[in-house]
Amino acid sequence: MLCQFSVKNFRCLKDQVTLDMQAANVGEHKESVLADIDGERYLPLAVIYGPNGGGKSTVLDALFSLCSKVMGPVFSAQGNQMRMESYSARIEPFAFQPEMKKEPTEFEIFFRTDGYEYQYNVAIQNENIMFESLYHKKITGRQYRKVFIREQGQKIQLSGNLKKAQVNDISDTITLLSYLMITYGKNQTVEDVKKWFVHKINFLDYKLNTIELRMALPTVDAMKPRLLQMFQEMGLDIVDYRIEQTDEPGRIRIFTVHNVNDAQYELDLHKESSGTIKIFNSIPFIADALVNGKTLVVDELDAKLHPLLLQYIIRLFADPLVNRKRAQLIFTSQDIITMNSANFRRDEIWFAAKNIDEETQLYSLAEFKDEKGNSVRNDASFSKQYMEGRFGADPFVQKLIQWEVA
Repeated sequence: MLCQFSVKNFRCLKDQVTLDMQAANVGEHKESVLADIDGERYLPLAVIYGPNGGGKSTVLDALFSLCSKVMGPVFSAQGNQMRMESYSARIEPFAFQPEMKKEPTEFEIFFRTDGYEYQYNVAIQNENIMFESLYHKKITGRQYRKVFIREQGQKIQLSGNLKKAQVNDISDTITLLSYLMITYGKNQTVEDVKKWFVHKINFLDYKLNTIELRMALPTVDAMKPRLLQMFQEMGLDIVDYRIEQTDEPGRIRIFTVHNVNDAQYELDLHKESSGTIKIFNSIPFIADALVNGKTLVVDELDAKLHPLLLQYIIRLFADPLVNRKRAQLIFTSQDIITMNSANFRRDEIWFAAKNIDEETQLYSLAEFKDEKGNSVRNDASFSKQYMEGRFGADPFVQKLIQWEVA
């Protein structure tokens, strides 16, 4: 479970911004909150709104870049070419102040496994690791304990069950966490962290034209009936699908099956609507997150989806009877129809917007105060106030083109 993510000096994110998944003290939708055994409460949902170019996608890109920096070398060492290529991202500093290029990009992430909570920090400059640390504590414990500290030019400090580990000839561009996953993957602490990065967080991005490679539709296992049920609940007239392997490694063809006048017909997925294609690309990941308790991160989830379909997906994660494994969905959106108190808690709605210095600021609706210091009421019309520009992240372009009439 993702608890909190912070980043500083990354593209349009100059000062530190934090996406906090810990539940705030608000009264709505208490039943949807993910409670852990120590009483801590976390959110199943986080949606980021804001204008085009406001930086909302960059927040998710930063989280992806951190995971890429850690897991890229691991997948490369395992010979997992597809995963290595999918986890490829460059880390770039804030572009609009030259002095920021001399400073590292800093990441901090808190996450929980079944037994432990981890705090991982890393500072990266020109792909080189300037500083790195990992701390952990038992879920029911109070005190964090050091796992390792690494600082450029200093001796690496290893503690706990890694105290006797040997770190030799580690590259300046590879994180110590990556090195330990490759070299000491069976160590209890390292294995626990690795399982989270590999199996408990996933990214889905529709800007890439690699649909076939990203498909994860099962054919005969227990997941298929669940997926078909979800298709029916979403109103798709698809009763089955078939996957066909191609001669090209890693590439498949998908055929949907329709019932028309008591007869079944197959249709190549690429002949379906773009919305249906997107559903086929997303629903397997959504179902996988719900079944296995993963954090799913999606840029522009609403693109090409009807608002009712988006609402259906949102409510899957908010429903404690469906989301029994404490899955999380973090996504960006432009859809204001679903921006209401029926779908979200106020601490689940976030805004990203740039100031006059082109720096993106990130804040939640629960944190927002008006000029009189008043918080937003939970029965307010969130979407109406957002369209009026009352939350700071104005959804409209700043200047309209002045058309001249001849």
